[in-house]
Amino acid sequence: MNEHKYPLEVFWDEGSEAFVCIAPDLPGCSAIGDTPQDAVKEMETAMRLWIGAALGLGRTLPEPRRKAA
Repeated sequence: MNEHKYPLEVFWDEGSEAFVCIAPDLPGCSAIGDTPQDAVKEMETAMRLWIGAALGLGRTLPEPRRKAA
């Protein structure tokens, strides 16, 4: 999980009535779930796809702004 050590944020979103997980260092990378745990699990896939797409375009991955625990 989160092999690149990017910090994650999880919060409740009233509009979608779901938990949202974001990686602030990866613009546009987010996932939702019925529980915080589900959102984080879905984020694993979202991050893998985001990172794969960035690398496929020859982009350098951003450094995490702060270390994940």
